[in-house]
Amino acid sequence: MLYIVVALKPEAQAFVDRYKLKKSKPKDFTQFSNEFITLIVSGIGVNNSVQATQTLINHYDISDDDTFLNIGIAAAEKRYKIGTLLEIGNLNYKHKTYKLNSLSDKTLTCLDCEAFDDTYKIVDMESFGFYDAVKHSPAIKRFYILKVISDHFEPRKVTKEATKSLIFNAIDAINEILN
Repeated sequence: MLYIVVALKPEAQAFVDRYKLKKSKPKDFTQFSNEFITLIVSGIGVNNSVQATQTLINHYDISDDDTFLNIGIAAAEKRYKIGTLLEIGNLNYKHKTYKLNSLSDKTLTCLDCEAFDDTYKIVDMESFGFYDAVKHSPAIKRFYILKVISDHFEPRKVTKEATKSLIFNAIDAINEILN
């Protein structure tokens, strides 16, 4: 099974449309699934992300064959073109760096608020919550953090329609990384 954690409904909608996922609502989160994929919408922020990821871990029988994926939009420096898919290899959160099980050298900084300048190279607001939940679950052997660049530190310009389109356009590349 592929377990996907996204922050926003437009991020989820790309997968719902592509894989014909059906909606359900366990506890406090909206969830979509079919026989191969279970996706949960966490909402914005580290705390929401850790709670949504933990909800998946607690409610499903996780096996060694399962994969957990945190996918969503992120802001980045202008050297990254809008729509670029990045596999994250390191996370920075509250001045501490965490190495992921990835060959990627891309470092994402997880912030507690929106970023409006290029103090950082790549930022989002949820990835550490996902990581914190999966790293504490010995059942999870495979997980990825993938981000699609949505803006260059101009969060007010990001629309729901653009978010869905950016994620939808990256799905084939996401599948290549996961396989």
